[in-house]
Amino acid sequence: MDAQKEALQRIISTLANKNDEIQNFIDTLSHTLKGVQANSSNVIAELDEEFDGLYSILDEMKESMTNSIKQEQAHKSQELQNQLSQCSNALENSEELLEFAARSLDIKDPEEFSKAARQIKDRVTMASAFRISLKPKVSDNMTHLMVDFSQERQMLQALKFLPVPKAPEIDPVECLVADNAVTIVWRMPEEDNKIDHFVLEYRKTNFDGLPRVKDETCWELIDYIKGTEYTLSGLKFDSKYMNFRVRACNKAVAGEYSDPMTLETKALVFSLDNTSSHLNLKVEDSYVEWDPTGGKGQENKIKGKENKGRSGTPSPKRTSISSRSPSIRGSRDRFTGESYTVLGDTAIESGQHYWEVRAQKDCKSYSVGVAYKNLGKFDQLGKTNTSWCIHVNNWLQTTFAAKHNNKAKALDMTVPDRIGVYCDFDGGQLSFYNASSKQLLYTFKTKFTQPLLPGFMVWCGGLALSTGLQVPSAVKMLQKSENGLSGSATSLTNVTQ
Repeated sequence: MDAQKEALQRIISTLANKNDEIQNFIDTLSHTLKGVQANSSNVIAELDEEFDGLYSILDEMKESMTNSIKQEQAHKSQELQNQLSQCSNALENSEELLEFAARSLDIKDPEEFSKAARQIKDRVTMASAFRISLKPKVSDNMTHLMVDFSQERQMLQALKFLPVPKAPEIDPVECLVADNAVTIVWRMPEEDNKIDHFVLEYRKTNFDGLPRVKDETCWELIDYIKGTEYTLSGLKFDSKYMNFRVRACNKAVAGEYSDPMTLETKALVFSLDNTSSHLNLKVEDSYVEWDPTGGKGQENKIKGKENKGRSGTPSPKRTSISSRSPSIRGSRDRFTGESYTVLGDTAIESGQHYWEVRAQKDCKSYSVGVAYKNLGKFDQLGKTNTSWCIHVNNWLQTTFAAKHNNKAKALDMTVPDRIGVYCDFDGGQLSFYNASSKQLLYTFKTKFTQPLLPGFMVWCGGLALSTGLQVPSAVKMLQKSENGLSGSATSLTNVTQ
C-alpha cells in the first residue's frame, strides 16, 4: 500500500505540473489570438488606405483581398479556438481526476484503495492532458501584407503582397575612411526592385567590434537613402572605431539589419590643460581666451627673460608623459610673466597627427605650435630650443613668422582664418597649413627626442581648437611632394638633443 501511495503521489505531482503547463499554454493561446485579431485589423486598415486612392478596378479587388485576410483570420481563430476548447476540457478532466486522486488518499480499506488506485492509473493513462499538443497550430502573423500599388494600371489585376526585404551586405573593400568622412557601400544579396529606400545607422565605440556593454552608445540614424552608398562627412573622430549597419525598406515593411561593420577611426584628441595655463587665460576644453582680469593680485608681471636659462637641456630624470594626464607638466607652476601660454593635455610620442586652430578676428597676437614638456613657466613659444611655432602679430602692423630657438623667419603670405598643424613625430617634421586651401605655410625639420605637447599663446583675443581630425589627404600628398625636395624650409632647422 505504501508503494502504491508513493506512486499515486508521483502521479498527482506530475498531473499538477501538467495542469500548470496547460494553464500557461492557454494564456499563450489567448495572447496569440489577440495578436491575430490586432494584426489582421492593422493590415486591413492599411489596406483600406491604399485602396481609397485607386480606380474602380481596385474596388473589385479590395473585397477579394479583404476576404483573404478575413479567411485567414477566421481559419487561425478557429484553430486557436479549437485548441482552447481542447485544453479547457483537458484541464477540467485533469482537475476532476486530481480531486478524485486526492480523495482516494484518505481511503483506509486496502482493497478499496487498490481498486481506486487502479482506476486512477487507468484514467491517467487515457487522460487527454497527456495527449494534446501544447504548441499553437497557427501564429498570429498574417501572411497577407500590404500590396504594392506603384505599378502600372494593367498590372493591378496581378497584385501581390510585398515580401520583407532581405538584409543588405556591407562591402568592406569599398568602404572608405578619409578626411574625417566615412563612405559606406552595400549591396543586396539578390536584386529587389520593390525596395523604396535604405536606413543607415552608426555609433562610435572604443572596441574593435560591437560594444561590450549593452546599450553603451545609441545608434544614430540616417533615413530615406535612395542609393546603395552614403558618406558621413564632418565627423569628429573622438573614438577608435565606428559601427555601421544598414537595412532595406519597401512601402510596407523594413527588413533585417545587415551584419554590423566596424571601421577604425583613430585621430588625435586632446583638450587644453587648464591646470598650468597662464592666469590671464580663460580656458574651456578646446577654447582659450585672453582675460586681463584673471591674474589680478598675482605676481605675473615678471619678464620672461628672468627664466630664460631654464629651458635648456631637459632633466634626464623625467619620464615619458602618459596620454590625457590632467597635470601634464607635473607639479610645475603655471605659466606666468609674458608667457601667455597654455599646452594641450595629451602628449605626442609617435605617429602622424593633425589639428586646427581658428583665431578671433580681433586677436592681437597669438602663436600655434608644439613644445617639450619642460617648457619653463616664463618661456614663450618659439623662443626656446624646445619649442616650435608659427606666430601672428596684429598689433599696430601685421607680422607673420615661423619661430624656433629665438629665431624668426618672416612668412610672405596672407594669414589664414584657420591654421592646420601637421606633426610627424617619427619623421621629425612639423608643418603648418592654411586649413581651408591646404597651402603649405612653413615646415620645421628636426629630430624630436622627447614627447611633444601642442602649445598655444594668445594675447588680446581668443583661439578655438579643433581636434579629433585625421591627417587630410591633401596634406598627405603635399608631404610626399615636399619630402621629395631637398632644402625645403630649412632656415630654422636644427637637431635638438
